[in-house]
Amino acid sequence: MMSDQDVKVFTIGFTGSSAEHFFERLRNAGVKKVIDTRLWAGSQLAGFARKKDLPYFVKELAGANYEYREDLAPSKEILKAYKDEKMSWEDYEVQYIDLIHHRNIANVLRPDEVNEACFLCACKTEHHCHRRLLAGYLQKEWDAPVEIIHL
Repeated sequence: MMSDQDVKVFTIGFTGSSAEHFFERLRNAGVKKVIDTRLWAGSQLAGFARKKDLPYFVKELAGANYEYREDLAPSKEILKAYKDEKMSWEDYEVQYIDLIHHRNIANVLRPDEVNEACFLCACKTEHHCHRRLLAGYLQKEWDAPVEIIHL
């Protein structure tokens, strides 16, 4: 049982997932809000997870709210360098953490506004994804205990 001060944060990616499986995972986990952390959330390649459609789908299919937060996304420069294989994953990790630290994300976001929320990205798994780095960063920076659950 979580105390009032504990924070439960989820992460999810949509690549390789059917809409049914994606929204069932959110609903079954009890996610209250999906926080979209993608730089290019409006891409046609996102299919059911396009930014213009997601607020409706999240509300209707998962019973949750939707919020887009570009300040949680990597910069274009960092993402492009990694995608073009001009930067290793290890360097990406360091640069992304430096970026969100510089953006003061641990103070911009409050534990109560991300409790039972889910950080969304396109990546199929959390292993090489900024959503895992973001959740881990908040876990280290905040005084409240943060439980991270990758859906």
